[in-house]
Amino acid sequence: MNQRHTGIFARLFALCAALCALACVVPRASADAPDARQAAQSGHQVLVMLRMPSPHFRPDGAYGGGYTDDGTRAARRRVARELAAAHGLRVVDDWPMPAIGIDCFVMEEAQAGRAGPVDRLLDALAHDPRVEWAQAIQEYRGLDAGDPLLPVQPAARAWQLTSLHRASTGRGVTVAVVDSGIDEKHPDLAGQVKLRRNFVDTYPDAAEAHGTAVAGIIAAREGNGLGIAGIAPDARLLALRACWETEGPPARCNSFTLGKAINFALMSDARVINMSLGGPRDRLLQALLDAALARGVTLVGAADPNQPDGGFPASHPGVIAVASDTQQAPPPGSLRAPGTDVPTSLPGARWGMVSGSSYAAAHVAGLAALMLELRPDTPPARLKADLAGGARILPAALASGARQAGSIDACAAVARAAGTCLCLCPSTATTASLPAPHPR
Repeated sequence: MNQRHTGIFARLFALCAALCALACVVPRASADAPDARQAAQSGHQVLVMLRMPSPHFRPDGAYGGGYTDDGTRAARRRVARELAAAHGLRVVDDWPMPAIGIDCFVMEEAQAGRAGPVDRLLDALAHDPRVEWAQAIQEYRGLDAGDPLLPVQPAARAWQLTSLHRASTGRGVTVAVVDSGIDEKHPDLAGQVKLRRNFVDTYPDAAEAHGTAVAGIIAAREGNGLGIAGIAPDARLLALRACWETEGPPARCNSFTLGKAINFALMSDARVINMSLGGPRDRLLQALLDAALARGVTLVGAADPNQPDGGFPASHPGVIAVASDTQQAPPPGSLRAPGTDVPTSLPGARWGMVSGSSYAAAHVAGLAALMLELRPDTPPARLKADLAGGARILPAALASGARQAGSIDACAAVARAAGTCLCLCPSTATTASLPAPHPR
């Protein structure tokens, strides 16, 4: 068979794979699904924060994300009910977030129209001395382009993944995937999920497309004869379901569900938190992200291509913002990673092609895990600088259209952490300037 015929058959195969993936990437939601009810309520709900006592006053300092009674919780609930009644509201949910020292209460109108306009209500709550702060519940979505093309794994070529795995596989690093539900029974994810939690109370837990795809890119099993190899196949995942699937955007989340999940990740010693989603700035989430950075947690966010600054949380100071390598004008300061025609895991023991900055961010979360295995004490700012230092123009790759200016040079980034050359090593001079690795 000549080369021309080989190319034609390859394109036909890719087209078939693309059509199959498009047909099954996002499950359809029923008309009366709980997410529709939650969306309908969100315009009448607010978050009210009450300050928790200092940790040395609480006997349960090892709290890890549940409803532990710290001796003052009943009092805060009573205060919350009194606040709600005074402002024409009722308490519908709450969650302690000791990572930032607050108890978060969801409140909604007790009777339609009684509480008045949301802005006026939030102002009244903000001036109540019992309230740390109050805010609206924001909505977020996964950043998925959904255009499958070629059945190849971009990182295997652009990042020389096999070479990276000779130095590091992410062993011992825990990555929190704050996303929709992950199919932990998928053949490429079996044994990769360390812990699973559902923070979307109004929508039953499920294996969903967006979260499963992100998880596969980060930590799919390597060498099992199936599917793909994750960027960090020996990392372990916290599957934190803060988003739910819808018919429109691939995943939807809100301030409360995301806040619960990020707080849990901090209390569970995650080293990396991946947030393949975007939406408006939010005070609760900003406080949690600042707490994460202060604890030395690496934060990775997908850059929204429709927002000049990449949107939130990607634009938050300290977060590693990641755009797809094919995006024409990425936000300033963002890094590029493979995010187009990426093969990955899908619910129900399936694989498919995905595109979008959600999946570019997942690549960088996995790459961060590789670097943290080699240098566990690397602070977030240093890791971000090392990744940015590996972002450069590769003339040959640019000529072939495989990469664009600013794409991460994964070999250079991991080589910095390993203290040795990993990929193309034309002379010993290449490694002479590399820093020595930290003791392991």
